[in-house]
Amino acid sequence: MALIDHIRLFSAGDAAALLLLFGGWWIVGRAIERVGADRPSVTVLMMRERRDWMRQMLTRQPRIFDATILGGLRQSTSFYASTTVIAIGGVLALIGNAETLSGVATEFGEKAPPVVYRIKLALVALLLTEGFLKFVWANRLFGYCAVVMAAVPNDPGHPEAVARAGRAAELNIRAAWNFNRGLRALYVALAAVAWLAGWVALMLAAAAVLWTIWAREFRSLPRAILIGGHRPDGGAEPGAGAGPAAVDAAPDRDRGARGADGDGTG
Repeated sequence: MALIDHIRLFSAGDAAALLLLFGGWWIVGRAIERVGADRPSVTVLMMRERRDWMRQMLTRQPRIFDATILGGLRQSTSFYASTTVIAIGGVLALIGNAETLSGVATEFGEKAPPVVYRIKLALVALLLTEGFLKFVWANRLFGYCAVVMAAVPNDPGHPEAVARAGRAAELNIRAAWNFNRGLRALYVALAAVAWLAGWVALMLAAAAVLWTIWAREFRSLPRAILIGGHRPDGGAEPGAGAGPAAVDAAPDRDRGARGADGDGTG
């Protein structure tokens, strides 16, 4: 069957649902990683905390605490990378057994030839692969960060101490951004699974996933805590709602960070 014949198996509704999924993914990703926005995301707010971490590391002796935190971050990326590989294997197994999946879908009123389900599952596999590559790259960047942290002199007054700590902070930020991109790819992959039930299900899943991603970055309690607008007793901190003024001025290179890693964006 030619490519054009495969395309004809899908409706305009499928195209609209895919446009919503991928267009929303792109737009939300750009909004999350926009440095200098009037309403910064949790990802951007955490840049300040990561730089503060490295500044504190300069005077902390010994630095076992810092090594432990970084080790935990690397373990997280390894866990997600390993889990994603298992998920990819499961999806590939389903692709090879699409006839059975087609029969199950028919019982729910969704009738389509097996090749349609293979294509839909292939999309899920591609999204999972995108997430896997982001997690692997994040793991490597955390490793680079560990090496640079180890190169920071124990003497805070050393002429290279501050500069090396700054480089470690920027590597840490890049690693975190790629880790977050991998997570967003997994969210989108979960939404793409709904396509097996039809384009309406995909639209609903895409809307739910995109709202979840956006809300966690822009309307969550952790964000309120990071900008100083929440106290454990439920009151507001003095100066709450300062917005971007609470975030350190980012270096010029951060403004191009969305593509600065050279590995695309998620």
